[in-house]
Amino acid sequence: MSLLGGIRPPIAVLSALLLALAGITAIGLGGTNDERLPEAVLTSQQHFAEDGAIALRASLDESVTDLERAAGLFNAAAPVSADTVLDKISSVYQKWRGTAVVEIASGKLLAARGENLPLTAIDRAKLSEEGGLAPRMVRLQNGETRLLSFALLSWEGKPQQLLVASSSLRFPGISLGDFRAIAVVESTGTILSSDGIPEPEQVLTDLQREEVARSNKQLKAFAETAAAKAATHPLKTKEFGSGGFRGVSGSMIGDEFQGDLAAAGYATLTAPEPGGTTYATSLGLTVVAMVNVAEGTARATDPIFGIAAAGALLVIGALAVTLLLGVVQRPLLRLFLESRRLNRGDLRRPVTVPRFGEAARIGHALERLRQQMLGAPAGDGAAPEGPSPAGGRLRRIGIRGLLIVCAVLLAAWSVPLGLVLNRADATAVVPQQLVNDQRERTDTLTDRVRRALNEGHADLVSVASLIGDRTTAEDMTTVLERTAAEHLRYRSLYVLSPDGEVLARAGEEPQHPAGRGPGDDAITVLDDKAKEPTVVGYAEVPGRRGAALVGEFRIDFLNSLLRRPGLGQVRVVDDKKRVIAGNTGYLAFEKLPSERLDVLVDSSNVKVGMSPRPGGVLYRDGGEVQMAAAAPFVGGGAAKPLGWTVVSWQPVNGLAIPEYRMQNRTTLAGILGLTAAAACLGWLHIVVVRPLRELARQAEALADGDRRTVLYPRHHDEVGAVTRSLELIRQALQEQQRRDGANQVGRN
Repeated sequence: MSLLGGIRPPIAVLSALLLALAGITAIGLGGTNDERLPEAVLTSQQHFAEDGAIALRASLDESVTDLERAAGLFNAAAPVSADTVLDKISSVYQKWRGTAVVEIASGKLLAARGENLPLTAIDRAKLSEEGGLAPRMVRLQNGETRLLSFALLSWEGKPQQLLVASSSLRFPGISLGDFRAIAVVESTGTILSSDGIPEPEQVLTDLQREEVARSNKQLKAFAETAAAKAATHPLKTKEFGSGGFRGVSGSMIGDEFQGDLAAAGYATLTAPEPGGTTYATSLGLTVVAMVNVAEGTARATDPIFGIAAAGALLVIGALAVTLLLGVVQRPLLRLFLESRRLNRGDLRRPVTVPRFGEAARIGHALERLRQQMLGAPAGDGAAPEGPSPAGGRLRRIGIRGLLIVCAVLLAAWSVPLGLVLNRADATAVVPQQLVNDQRERTDTLTDRVRRALNEGHADLVSVASLIGDRTTAEDMTTVLERTAAEHLRYRSLYVLSPDGEVLARAGEEPQHPAGRGPGDDAITVLDDKAKEPTVVGYAEVPGRRGAALVGEFRIDFLNSLLRRPGLGQVRVVDDKKRVIAGNTGYLAFEKLPSERLDVLVDSSNVKVGMSPRPGGVLYRDGGEVQMAAAAPFVGGGAAKPLGWTVVSWQPVNGLAIPEYRMQNRTTLAGILGLTAAAACLGWLHIVVVRPLRELARQAEALADGDRRTVLYPRHHDEVGAVTRSLELIRQALQEQQRRDGANQVGRN
């Protein structure tokens, strides 16, 4: 018989699935896997470290490339003094702690600005080698670490000079909030820089000194562990298909101190493109973010619930399987044996007729056929004792009714689990740390967007100073095309005259209104009625009587800055709370989806002290719980006057919080129960019930005298075997009918 057909496989598979589901339910809903911290808190720390790694990598790479671009602009112009080079760089960029110009041949220091640089650490003899100008880390006498970046200044007829700039390894614009520390760790586990832990001399009490000492010790332990884990391949540290951060990242749990548990996330500096490398990623640095969280081991439900649910499933499943075995499988197997007995010619004893459904109808038909084979007229034959097959009761009940009863039994267990039990409502406990992290990460993202716009405007100022009073459009176009190729943040670059005429351009068609001169703001939005926001930056070109270099930012560039996992939906809104950019689909200049988000934006823009402060809130509306945060632009730069605010929000039911995890597991158990019942009972209906109903009709027709209809088996199973036996009985009766007819003719 067929492995997939017949009555046995569906019932056996259903039994196995229900037994496995009972075990899964007992373990998943009643296990004793108490967590010291919710998984959502640890995942949030991992995302926080990833944000820090992205910000640090972008800052270091931008620092190196800006120095190289500045040197390239100077090399393309007429020679200037070393002091002029440093003065112009300092007026445009305020990112380097120290800059210097050194004559390569003699090693003479030509000019310097800011902190003293460790120039003795530079091997000038290796600058001409491949990779000789690559950035490198050096340690100062005070123990701090600096990243030195290099670029060549070359003019015809003058000795080559080396432009040097130093950057710290501290995080640009990372919002730490309270009780958090963040550190940069090298591959050996040594902490190169850290923020968030006060210096010992800044504390006042013995308890504070103990806390600082404990934090430093814990951070060092986390740093050593993170450095060891950073050597792992990224694909081995994440679940398959998880996506998100492309580097190595994860979370850790540390020691407990006065009811607080240390939790940390770590992330390596990774290139934005898969498989790529940058200046910063070649340094082998890892970011570690640590925070103290109140420890709690409260469970979302009683462990007895899982055991009780599994026991109930075993009882219901046993009842359903028993019904299928007793009312479907055994009668069908008995019919198979009885039909084969009649086919062999054993007609001495009556057919054992089942009690219910199609099996009873076929049994009655077999008994009538047995009597007909003994000589009774076609269509005749005494029915055995019991209800008549023509009665409506047996025909109405049938095996389909039994399957419905089994489905109702299994649904009585599955539906409450899927829709009723263990529902996490508005009283679900959401750790305050998650709300804090939502606020601080949104604030960090705000600073990242602001710095990106400021960097873009600084590049425009640098290019505008190079263009100066060039007389030909070809020269300006050459500079603009080279800048557009180096800076992918611009969709279009062009020089605009005071009367609105485009003197030279590179990139896509300008969106600036015809006949309109440069705006007064350094960065602005051109048109609030367009399908796509056009964000432009203006930089006056020296010596051109009011002409300005205009750079139109790609809106996709801003959107890409907002795509961070674990923040939900993110929007950048202007001072009128209209959407400018977002990490998911949106309409330009649309309003935020709810009034409470508008209120959050307004409250975050209220000045507390000297500047606005980011805000985070947990909304509870019936059974829906949502976290939201808003952070306005603060700090200096050309982007500050925009008055933009970054808003993020997400429902908490998607986070790994105990109540919601238990709800998801309970729902999953109910769905699995319904799936197992639908699959196995549907399988049984297709391969057994439908063919059996058709066979009952054919058997009754054969017993009523239909000798011409050939019976074909649909499957090679029990129903098919009974069908083949009935076909042989039909042939035997047909032959018997021919013999009786021949004898009657002979007698006549």
